[in-house]
Amino acid sequence: MKVKLAGIRTIRIKSEYIKLDSLLKFASIASTGGEAKYLIQNGEVYVGKTICISRGKKIRHGDVIRCGKNVILVKQENI
Repeated sequence: MKVKLAGIRTIRIKSEYIKLDSLLKFASIASTGGEAKYLIQNGEVYVGKTICISRGKKIRHGDVIRCGKNVILVKQENI
């Protein structure tokens, strides 16, 4: 079964990295930390082409995150 993906959204971060659970909340994919934890631990979140089950995974510039129909490209703002 194929999932039709939404367009890629770009999220800009000011720091070197953002933790995966925080990114899901920041991007409004999860409304709470508990929801982010649930999505991650149930294998519903991909970093690149790999399922990620680590809430504290450091997401950096250029990483692509997918959760359901949501696709996020992370870019770092120039400070």
